[in-house]
Amino acid sequence: MPEPDPLEKETITSVGGGAMTLATSDAETLEGGPIPGGTQSGKARSLWSDAWHDLLRSSVFVLSALVIVFLVVIAIRPSLIASGNPLSCDLAKAQEGSQPGHPFGYDTQGCDVYTRVVYGARASITVGVCATAGAALLGGVLGGLAGFFGGWWDALLSRLADVFFGIPIILGGLVFLSMVTSGSVWPVVGFIVLLGWPQISRIARGSVVGAKQHDYVAAARALGAGGTRLLLRHIAPNAVAPVIVVATIALGTYIALEATLSFLGVGLKPPTVSWGIDISNASNQIRNAPHMLLWPAGALSLTVLAFIMLGDAVRDALDPKLR
Repeated sequence: MPEPDPLEKETITSVGGGAMTLATSDAETLEGGPIPGGTQSGKARSLWSDAWHDLLRSSVFVLSALVIVFLVVIAIRPSLIASGNPLSCDLAKAQEGSQPGHPFGYDTQGCDVYTRVVYGARASITVGVCATAGAALLGGVLGGLAGFFGGWWDALLSRLADVFFGIPIILGGLVFLSMVTSGSVWPVVGFIVLLGWPQISRIARGSVVGAKQHDYVAAARALGAGGTRLLLRHIAPNAVAPVIVVATIALGTYIALEATLSFLGVGLKPPTVSWGIDISNASNQIRNAPHMLLWPAGALSLTVLAFIMLGDAVRDALDPKLR
């Protein structure tokens, strides 16, 4: 049998190579996502990689992240920018305004407002982060299991979540925390987790139910993957993004809730330094010494706004409908 002409052989090879390249490209598109999301080398980026690149280009994310990093740093080491003692007071200087070395003035007890504002970040950040982590972990696990297994477990969890949704959060805090004598952050964290997990569990359940319907889950099940592998390796990584978004936004809300409960006298209690406690103490002196209310309220508002802006930026980056 005669050999093909060299030119013809090269043409066949070129066409075959192009078909192979096209088939490989189509396979990568089906498995890893659309080619436009890939890098210059042709390797497709994951959802998390695309989200991170979008976040770095977002001015809202960068600004809010810088504010949050600053708040976390001073919450861990407040002595870096405040050398005084928040519990050291001088009644002779009560309600005095700004002075050299004391830019925020003094409160009704003669305590330095600047020092108390800096040290108050520790309690608020601790409550927000711990409550969010607890609610996300508890709600994510329960909601994910309910969405994956369904049946009586799903029905039981849904009815239990409805019970907690029916409790007004401020009224629940007044009843629950009024029975607690400790003024530390942990009773407040426990209460927020108790009433915060149902919201995240519903988000996790819906996300798992949606991810369970995809073809890659059916393919993995047909190849013999067990329930644990399906949930941990295929469903959970693709269902966790909405939970992260909701938890990030809820963190700012939990910080505001802690300040509200402390303002009402059932949250954190002295000698714990808290923005809510300082706002409560300053509310009766707003006409005589408005600086006492202005600075802790401003710090609280800035913190809550930073976390909400961060949550919005994360939502925009992780939600494929907004791309």
